[in-house]
Amino acid sequence: MRVHICAVGRLRAGPERELLDDYLTRFDRTGRGMGLGPVTVLEVEDKKGGGMEAEALLLERAIPKGAVICALDERGRVMPSPEFAKKLGGWRDQGASDLAFVIGGADGIAKSLRERADFKLSFGAMVWPHMLVRVMLSEQLYRATTILAGGPYHRS
Repeated sequence: MRVHICAVGRLRAGPERELLDDYLTRFDRTGRGMGLGPVTVLEVEDKKGGGMEAEALLLERAIPKGAVICALDERGRVMPSPEFAKKLGGWRDQGASDLAFVIGGADGIAKSLRERADFKLSFGAMVWPHMLVRVMLSEQLYRATTILAGGPYHRS
């Protein structure tokens, strides 16, 4: 199952980019044998300043046709890593060929796109910078593959 991170904004060189690249490389290596990956990062930018609705249109164009859509949204479901791993494996096992994680811009995701999502995932009640959410998602994708592979999972 191919994984796509469809996000508003361009992630420039810096610590977030380094972490994102590191975790996505790990995910690709670990997930390949389990039918997960590769990951593609699709970045969109609304240069005309049309707000969330304009961003939603750009994101919708980036989402592969027929993909399962998972919106990262503060109103979404909070879940522990093993449950996220099970969800990821479930989408794969149900025959999804593409999974698109959608990350909005500074104001979030337009309601129209949120309602179209098959699943809404939250990293908690706090609002996170959308560039950092990419890193957090990539780490959780990598963690999910290690959990699905039977690797150790540590809770604090």
